[in-house]
Amino acid sequence: MKKYILLITCLLATVVSCKKALDEQPQGVIASDQLNTPTNIDKMVIAAYSSLGNENLHTSNSLWPWGSMRSGDAYKGGDGVGDNSEWNDYETFVTNQNTNSLTDQMWAQLYNNLARANNALLRIDNISQANYPLKTARQGEMRFLRGNYYFMLKILWNRVPYIDENVPTTSYDTISNVAYTSDQLWTKVANDFRFAANALPTTQTDKGRPNKYTALAYLAKTLLYQAYTQDNKYNVIGIDQSKLNQVVTLCDSVINSGQYALANDFGQNFLTANENGPESVFAIQYSKNDGTQFGRIDMGHSLSYPMNPAYGCCWQHIPSQDLVNSFKTDNNGLPMFTGYNSKDATQVNDFLSQTFDPRLDHTVAIPGHPFKYEPYFVYQNSWARAPAIYGFYSSLKDVVAADDPSFQKIPPFMSSSKNWELIRYADVLLWKAEALIELNRPLEALPIINMVRQRAANSTSKLKQTDGSFTSNYKVNIYQPGVNCTWTQAYARQALRTERRMEFAMEGNRFFDLVRWGIADTYLNSYFASESIKRPYLSTAKFTKGRDEYLPIPLNQINYSKGLYKQNPGF
Repeated sequence: MKKYILLITCLLATVVSCKKALDEQPQGVIASDQLNTPTNIDKMVIAAYSSLGNENLHTSNSLWPWGSMRSGDAYKGGDGVGDNSEWNDYETFVTNQNTNSLTDQMWAQLYNNLARANNALLRIDNISQANYPLKTARQGEMRFLRGNYYFMLKILWNRVPYIDENVPTTSYDTISNVAYTSDQLWTKVANDFRFAANALPTTQTDKGRPNKYTALAYLAKTLLYQAYTQDNKYNVIGIDQSKLNQVVTLCDSVINSGQYALANDFGQNFLTANENGPESVFAIQYSKNDGTQFGRIDMGHSLSYPMNPAYGCCWQHIPSQDLVNSFKTDNNGLPMFTGYNSKDATQVNDFLSQTFDPRLDHTVAIPGHPFKYEPYFVYQNSWARAPAIYGFYSSLKDVVAADDPSFQKIPPFMSSSKNWELIRYADVLLWKAEALIELNRPLEALPIINMVRQRAANSTSKLKQTDGSFTSNYKVNIYQPGVNCTWTQAYARQALRTERRMEFAMEGNRFFDLVRWGIADTYLNSYFASESIKRPYLSTAKFTKGRDEYLPIPLNQINYSKGLYKQNPGF
């Protein structure tokens, strides 16, 4: 589906060539009823899919500004705190207000995406199976997409207006964002994925379409989030054991399907040549050379590239020093749960005199290390834009090499048509492990976590210098109770949470994990205390419990609802 999903929208051409788009006279107008044919309904379905990648510079569907940058894994980066200052407000929390324009843009984008899914779904609902044999499968696909967008809305804002295909557009401003409780909203999201799982085939010819197991995986993720019962200050006051058991069962269905596996090398998940590989459960499908001026590329990561002649702009989404240090391993090859920040790893020799998890060099561009697995293309200090503020590192997972066939410049920006994974098989494994640990079955979680760690240990072949030596000193071992650890529930929980950080660093997940676990305030305020010594711009940063777990409802949206929407606590 990747090759034609992108012909539906000309977003990039419109952004780059607004005058031409506005000056063109429309060639005709089609009535809404004329769209209710099987051929046109399929086009509406593709239009709904295209919204997955309908991002701009500031509304990434990877959620990195909200999931990585607010978590202590990443700094905003760029030319200083005033460059895209709205993101600085996110990162430091204290100045974030309901007037933040990027918050409003993201809200609008997600509801526009929902509108496409609902529009297509309404047309599908009202056509007969006889006239449209694909009806059930397409209903499943649109319910899946709707579930995806509501999941994103839920983790960003918590209480949001729920609108399905049966709500007329004229009634949108009558739907309150507090009409449903938080738990009821989670159930709404889960119901979409349940429907999708029952309606979708077990396999799809088009890689971009979800199948039954994709929906089951997303349902497992939804129930895992819903299982953590929180009070109005977002303290975890209980964990629903029934939902955790469902998570285990759902993950087992995906695992036992035989359709997915961990990639042999961790880095394969972030290379164009390996997209839609065995680990890909659901990914955004981007493109170039698709008939549009620049292609429908990953604009959500277009600011991540470093400042060197091969790229040129804009050095944002920068790995933190805390994140880099956290990849250290101890003498047993296990993560250092504490003490990893006692000495910063910054110089080339630091990465050889200590031991590290190989996932570090798949995730972080480090001065003196090959950039994106190219031994003769070595990352330099000069590639950093504002090192006095943010240090010297760059992000790796979301970028491609300058000679990669997916690379595309849109001066002064650039990105690629490389897929972006929303769910990897490693996610499914670690969701199951998390549920088992919280069910007090840590020994059952042990081999799952070790499977992910073993893959990390095996992922060193791409991480070499020109002389064939390894870029860093790698040492990763599996957990061996009674030999190198004591595998209690508390220890297993710490191991699982650390493993998720190492595995998904810079992929936009971390902050939402911290909120789910109810530890965002203690974790982030501890991070600010230590990291602000190295990065003084963080000296005023503070996470306020009971407020900063979610974004404020944008003032523009409250005004649109004529005051019907209720603001989140603390704003």
